[in-house]
Amino acid sequence: MNIAIIGSRGYPFVYSGYETFVAELAPRLVERGHQVTVYCHRVLFEVQPKLVNGVRLRYIHSVNLKKMSQLTNSFLSTLDAIRRDYDVILYVNSANGPLGIITKIFGIRTAINIDGLEWLRPKWKGFGARYFYWASKIATKLFDVIISDSEHMAEIYKKEFGAVCVVIAYGENLTVSQKPELLQSYKLLKGGYYLIVGRLIPDNNASLIIQGFKQSGTKRKLVIVGDVPYRDVYADALKQTKDLRIVFTGYVRDAEMLSELYCNSYTYIHAHEFGGTNPTLLKALACGCCVLALDTLFNREVLDHEEHGIYFQKDPREIARLIDRVDHDESLVDVFRSKARKRITERYTWEKITDQYEELFKNMIEPGSGKKA
Repeated sequence: MNIAIIGSRGYPFVYSGYETFVAELAPRLVERGHQVTVYCHRVLFEVQPKLVNGVRLRYIHSVNLKKMSQLTNSFLSTLDAIRRDYDVILYVNSANGPLGIITKIFGIRTAINIDGLEWLRPKWKGFGARYFYWASKIATKLFDVIISDSEHMAEIYKKEFGAVCVVIAYGENLTVSQKPELLQSYKLLKGGYYLIVGRLIPDNNASLIIQGFKQSGTKRKLVIVGDVPYRDVYADALKQTKDLRIVFTGYVRDAEMLSELYCNSYTYIHAHEFGGTNPTLLKALACGCCVLALDTLFNREVLDHEEHGIYFQKDPREIARLIDRVDHDESLVDVFRSKARKRITERYTWEKITDQYEELFKNMIEPGSGKKA
């Protein structure tokens, strides 16, 4: 099969969940004998090879504005893609929903990975929220296949838009600590800190966790990995904390360092609110973390309810009580650590995810397979 992927920042540029997804899926499809082309943001790549790990790369311009760069890049990538002989195009990001009209006109088989409930995220207010809602709705009308990364997200799309989604989650690779000495860069000790990983945006609720952590009596640190790639009032306010137990690392782009931070944390705290299957949560499980998670349907799906997670509500006092509880109960933490990786092997390996995408694409291009896979 000849497959194109449009809508991420590119390959092998790993920045967020979509880029991780492309970085894992694309080379695996190539290893299975398929031709894969990933469309990239030209501005992000100083070096622009045409081929990396067997994956073909095309570098496309975009309008270099925060709220326009992705959509303009996807639009120009689509104009390029319709001139080429792709069997199927996979889009990521529901913002690209309107572009389905172009591929539909040219008779190209398409699928779109819709991700989360973007129209509910606090960062997309007013027109942004309305656009994401409309784009998500129109995507269900224009694309041949709608892909959701969770069962609960699929249920929301069915209720909201009457759409039937194919459910294919994200994946993760099992990881163990190899170089714990790397923690010395941040003056950290194994088991001596709680961990948050994610962009510093309101719906990831770092502010909520910080408030709860400050009210707790723990002597352990709170390590916050992540930032935003632009000046932001919310993120800047978080960093003004005077609590010496709180450590902001900014982005950690070194994969080994990030893995060590996960593997050696006391617990991982996950408060992402509007996504489906969240990559940072899967990473925590793959690294054998005990997970404290905001009580959402999406998090319960990934964590198999109480089997792999301990939950809290959006209340700083409850978070403080939970931290104090687990802080003095290492045996409870060890129980969740001991079975965390099992959840990945059960459902979220990248090989299983690749199997599902390969089968989906085959069904899409076979004559007489019907509109929906």
